[in-house]
Amino acid sequence: MSYSVFSTHRFEKELKRLVKKFPSLKKEYTNLINDLAEKPDSGVSLGNNCYKIRLSLASKGKGKRAGARVIIYLCLDPKSIYFLTIYDKSEKEDVKPNDLKMIVESLHFH
Repeated sequence: MSYSVFSTHRFEKELKRLVKKFPSLKKEYTNLINDLAEKPDSGVSLGNNCYKIRLSLASKGKGKRAGARVIIYLCLDPKSIYFLTIYDKSEKEDVKPNDLKMIVESLHFH
């Protein structure tokens, strides 16, 4: 199964900010992309083909529980993964359902 990977503008902006704070995130993000190629629906389902993935941040040194959260949208036809948002668990507890709905609706294939 080969999936195309895309990032939203919001995700790119958040990733850039977090990489400055946690330099190891760059490598961990690359590893995540490779892991998703093997198992695209890994993580906790949030409904509507959205998944929350817990990501350990080596720079933070606290494991997955206190690490970052990545929200993806999985599109089955065509086979695509959209990185919607990323956040540090210590800065933000979760993504509100209405916010997630707005992010998904902003994707241009709807």
